[in-house]
Amino acid sequence: MQLEAGRANISVRRLADLARALDRSPADLLDDHEDTAPQVIALLGLRGAGKTTIGRRLARRLRLPFIELDRCIEQAADLSLEELFSLHGEEYYRRLERDTLVEVLAERRPMVLATGGGIVAAAETFALLRRSAVTVWLRASPEDHWNRVVGQGDRRPMADHPQAMADLRALLAARQPLYATADFTVDTSGQTIDRVIENVREVVGAAEVPGLKTRPTRREASRWDPRGSHGRRATGRRALQR
Repeated sequence: MQLEAGRANISVRRLADLARALDRSPADLLDDHEDTAPQVIALLGLRGAGKTTIGRRLARRLRLPFIELDRCIEQAADLSLEELFSLHGEEYYRRLERDTLVEVLAERRPMVLATGGGIVAAAETFALLRRSAVTVWLRASPEDHWNRVVGQGDRRPMADHPQAMADLRALLAARQPLYATADFTVDTSGQTIDRVIENVREVVGAAEVPGLKTRPTRREASRWDPRGSHGRRATGRRALQR
């Protein structure tokens, strides 16, 4: 069958049905064929790391699709992230995050994937991602995370929360050991967008990602685009945690 040959573009529902029939998990079936599947370049980091800005332009240069996992989650739930957390809580979000990641990986095609900032804290989901993708942590200083979020025109993380910057520092410090387990780390602080993209291309190229074309397109503007993140945004502390 095509799945055994590593060529199937199987839907998550069919994958789940097959897993049940074999008394295995969908993630196990993906693991069985990870060596033959074109890999995903997964970008990690808190909001403001540059995952959307860098990811979109990197994908354009590599001629790959760009996927934002949180946008896929919103589409699956038909809710914004803020509504999803408010109505169903974080545990539900984490389950949906994992299911959505399984569905994205089941497409079995190379892509650039921007992940949610908290995916590293979901051990099973992050383990699946690390088995199935080349992971790159876009590392930035707390000040750059903060300034980029504000540069997007979103001042809500500061609203009625004077300790927001201290919370951001603490969150980044707590997650840093998890982010550091990524295959590669690329610093974005003090770097132009072009330089960061080239650095990511260099480390990913060294990893010899299967199915990846590394021919660049025309050179792009080197300034950070403060409107890099789009879609419906969370408020308060969660706006910085994504």
